[in-house]
Amino acid sequence: MPSFKTNGRGTTADVPPDVPLLWVLREELQLPGTKFGCGKGLCGACTVLVDGVPTRSCVMPVAAVEGRSVTTVEGLGDGRGGLHPVQRAWIELNVTQCGYCQSGQLMAAAALVDKGGVPTEAEIREAMNGNLCRCGTYQRVVAAVQLAAQGGAKAGS
Repeated sequence: MPSFKTNGRGTTADVPPDVPLLWVLREELQLPGTKFGCGKGLCGACTVLVDGVPTRSCVMPVAAVEGRSVTTVEGLGDGRGGLHPVQRAWIELNVTQCGYCQSGQLMAAAALVDKGGVPTEAEIREAMNGNLCRCGTYQRVVAAVQLAAQGGAKAGS
């Protein structure tokens, strides 16, 4: 039974070690924010942070997170109900359309913003590469990442 942290809390998954992390999060831990998209790690809808690194949870067996820290979109805020800067920027710039890809987009963006500094448009596009959005909100994603990295998103958003 793999043991790991999920959103800062200790977790033990009573599942076979080869079960994809995505299904443990959604079905066992009742954290449905991480989405199933392609099932092959190509679209980014299932992106979570494993030890702060954007990771495709649909292709990662739960055994691979033994002793590690997993953050889902539900755990992205400050732990006290406050939003992460990328979440505030997403709201302020109205990034989301259908929203299906957005949890994965947010997780990849948060990892980039949390590195510090203000990334260039090219750096943002590189970091977000592979996070597909069928609605095509890529320009707003870039603008929101820049806003969050600059500290410009309103705290009350």
